[in-house]
Amino acid sequence: MLATARILCFFILGFAAMTHLAPAGWSQTHTRAQDVPMESPAGIQAVTATATVEAIQIDGHLDESAWAQGVIADKFFQLDPDEGMPASERTEAIVLFDSDAIYVGARLFDSAPDSIVARLGRRDADQESDFFGVMLDPYLDRRSGYYFGLNAAGTLYDGVLMNDNGDDSDWDGVWQGRVQRTSYGWTAEMRIPYSQLRFYQQDRYVWGINYIRGISRKQERAYLVYTPSDESGFVSRFPELVGIRDISPSRQLEIIPYVTSRASYDQTVSDGNPFNDGSVYGLDGGVDVRYALTSNLTMNATVNPDFGQVEVDPAVINLSDYETYFSEKRPFFVEGASVFGGFGRGGPRFNLSFNNSPEFFYSRRIGRSPAGRLPDHAFSDVPDGTRILGATKVVGKLAGSWNVGTLQALTAREHARLQSGNGVRSEAEAEPATYYGVYRAQKEFADGRHGLGFMSTVNQRFFSDERLMDQMNKRSLGFGVDGWTFLDRENTWVLNGWAGLSHLNGTEQRLLDIQRSSLHYFQRPDIDHVRIDSSATSLSGWAGRLGLSKERGRLSFNTAIEAVSPSFDVNDAGFQSGSDAINGHIGLGYSWPDPTRFTRDAFVLAALFRGVDFSGNAFSTGAFVFSRIEFLNYYTAFGRLFVVPETVSTRRTRGGPLTLEPPGMGMDVSVYSDRRKNFVVGLGVDMESGKSGRETGLEVDIEWQAAPNVALALSPSVSWETEKSQWVGAFDDPLATRTFGKRYVFAKLDQITLSSTVRLNWTFTPELSFQLYAQPLISVGDYSEYKELARSRSYDFVRYGEAGSTFDAETLVADPDGPDGLAQTIELPNRDFNIASLRGTAVVRWEYRPGSTLYLVWTQQRSDFTDDPYFEFGPSFNQLATAPMENVFVLKMNWWFSS
Repeated sequence: MLATARILCFFILGFAAMTHLAPAGWSQTHTRAQDVPMESPAGIQAVTATATVEAIQIDGHLDESAWAQGVIADKFFQLDPDEGMPASERTEAIVLFDSDAIYVGARLFDSAPDSIVARLGRRDADQESDFFGVMLDPYLDRRSGYYFGLNAAGTLYDGVLMNDNGDDSDWDGVWQGRVQRTSYGWTAEMRIPYSQLRFYQQDRYVWGINYIRGISRKQERAYLVYTPSDESGFVSRFPELVGIRDISPSRQLEIIPYVTSRASYDQTVSDGNPFNDGSVYGLDGGVDVRYALTSNLTMNATVNPDFGQVEVDPAVINLSDYETYFSEKRPFFVEGASVFGGFGRGGPRFNLSFNNSPEFFYSRRIGRSPAGRLPDHAFSDVPDGTRILGATKVVGKLAGSWNVGTLQALTAREHARLQSGNGVRSEAEAEPATYYGVYRAQKEFADGRHGLGFMSTVNQRFFSDERLMDQMNKRSLGFGVDGWTFLDRENTWVLNGWAGLSHLNGTEQRLLDIQRSSLHYFQRPDIDHVRIDSSATSLSGWAGRLGLSKERGRLSFNTAIEAVSPSFDVNDAGFQSGSDAINGHIGLGYSWPDPTRFTRDAFVLAALFRGVDFSGNAFSTGAFVFSRIEFLNYYTAFGRLFVVPETVSTRRTRGGPLTLEPPGMGMDVSVYSDRRKNFVVGLGVDMESGKSGRETGLEVDIEWQAAPNVALALSPSVSWETEKSQWVGAFDDPLATRTFGKRYVFAKLDQITLSSTVRLNWTFTPELSFQLYAQPLISVGDYSEYKELARSRSYDFVRYGEAGSTFDAETLVADPDGPDGLAQTIELPNRDFNIASLRGTAVVRWEYRPGSTLYLVWTQQRSDFTDDPYFEFGPSFNQLATAPMENVFVLKMNWWFSS
């Protein structure tokens, strides 16, 4: 069927090119910044910090005398909705400092104080609210930094800034912030310890700084210095923060031990299981350590980490030969992930991609479920995941301008306990001890106009059971170089790219399996640029990409070519869904940032794309259009359309001959109501159709702010899909000469999927909250009209039961040439399915002191499977309600120590 994932990729990247950073704002009166004759290099007014010896109580009142002595910055300018105009409401911001911390205070005046939107949520919650924030560039490298913010209800926001244009909210610092409502608006007060910042030792400090204020009802964002919507560069525009002196970078040591208790009650355990009666209890512990190795390098380490508070992965019905990609949610791997995740994407912000580029590092590989195949057994006890014995991250700067990061992890050797049918017990290694190493470095030149970096990954397994050596690689290596260069002084045109190598080792059997895997398919019989090498014990490959983008102005442009050789493979430490591909595209976008009679802003993108394998077979060709419009009433509409001509499928037969891919087209439209309101509704419809099948989907997104501290989100969806050539299997038959000695069997699949995502966020205080996530899913698939591929490089099929063949629909036995023919009968598997699943997590989170947290977690997973391919609303939901379940309860407590 047509590639929905491709369309989603376009949507995300196209829309990302329109968006920018947004957190925080504040205010106060007295000495004004314009009274201090200090200028930043670009002629922008500098911000002056004032020293204080007075103890500052972080309560939001700003009533200490030090605030009255501070220098005020109050000239804010709008990015939205009236770009370049002065802010509609007055904001006064002040910076103080002492020997331990920097303090930021703000008075946020409002002509309609009763209309201030103040919604309380968990830290970094993405919610509509008035907010204020400060952004700091302590290195003054004009590329990176931190942001800290508060909304009008007291929700904390923080994160890191990188690559001049990007931000990452996954970093959580230990700092304090409070707000207060006043007769003239509201106030914000923050204390940011130096231990949370990285900067060089100097006699007098000059940092970069910027402020942001958001006013929800006006959809206004105002900054000291903003980035025009048709230009790039954010951190590089920051005014200078001057006046800080007599302080030192912190070498603080933070130790966070934890203890966790767990109780599991599992109804899915088989009767008579000698290893599990359905109830399992456990007690565990570990420790996290954070230490500033130097003023420029920070180490995070963890021993025996536990991630019991992490939300469960969603249920997925995957009928393809692609691996499902799951996002990382574990805090140790999420924090600082931007250091390792931006490979190849530096430089441009308008960076399209029409294919799934390889990722050199995919942290979900660390601690994965044991993957070894087990000997025959009646009962088994296999760990759900591989225990991480320890891991370390070191990030920061070297030699003044090299941004560096490294992550090392060691996972345990895992064993499965087995019992045979006659009661004999044994153990078998299910996963060898494994080392993971990731190394990243990047250097910027000429104030970020040029950049050069590299990335390297290592995966080494230590086998004790030779049986696993034929199932897993012994060693895998990846290495890449990336960079960018702006071609003109105005930073309008930028050239960027990357190049990489991969190498892996293993036994002959393992390498044979790798060559035949869905990532490579070297066994395809009608191509001549790759061949199976049955004696190989290693595999090496290469990949690369080169792109050109236009960054300034309303007209945007992006083109790129990417190649992934047939033998490139970084899947041990990274994520890769395909190889043997040369992809190219050219895209043009245009934006209308100024309001018109009907719209506030609009954007449209059009692109052509094409992908071929290394023999020149075109497997992806088409045209794509994306548009976004925000109307004067703050409703937003998105639209997408793509058209693809006839191409070649290199994957339909899963290692067999090529087939044709019929032409098709698809479109989808979505509309969202005014996000300022307490009740927001979005409606989306998508349709795809072609000779190979059709698909229709409907999704409703509902967000209800039931109270200032209670938010409910509900996203029900339903899809109907007909795939006329769904894979069933391949069966050897030397008589099938037109398909190279195998019969490739397909069927028509009619599938209905009904699902929903439910989220409840109830925040009692900024430190105490309750979150609920649930995902019910029902999917029914009916296979019919079984057939085999008639010949290679075609989309022609011979339907069983016709043209002299026979087929028994009850037993699923097919005879390709009838009872009088020589071909053997084929017993087809019954792939009909009826799946009901419910997954959910409920978490009470209490930060009982800064940096120290108590979690109470309840996770439930239930599922049921039958081969009844008929969807009935009532019985299907009854199946979901009565499905056997597993309940896991976790109590986790950590304690933050600092010295």
